[in-house]
Amino acid sequence: MLQSIKGVYKKGKVEFTELPLDISESIVIVTFLESKRPQQPQQIMQFGMFSGNQQSTEADFQIAESCVVINL
Repeated sequence: MLQSIKGVYKKGKVEFTELPLDISESIVIVTFLESKRPQQPQQIMQFGMFSGNQQSTEADFQIAESCVVINL
């Protein structure tokens, strides 16, 4: 006898919302009806949001490297 029951696939496992009637073991076919994409956390900063009119030069990076402060 074929039965259809609802469940949720989460983290590699299927969780049923109800138990099948009179079945202790059986072969199953799982059909995914819809997929929900995990929501990505909203980014506070975005690439380029602090850029100015001037591009960084090699000299800017050398100055930044020479200004490294070590806190002990």
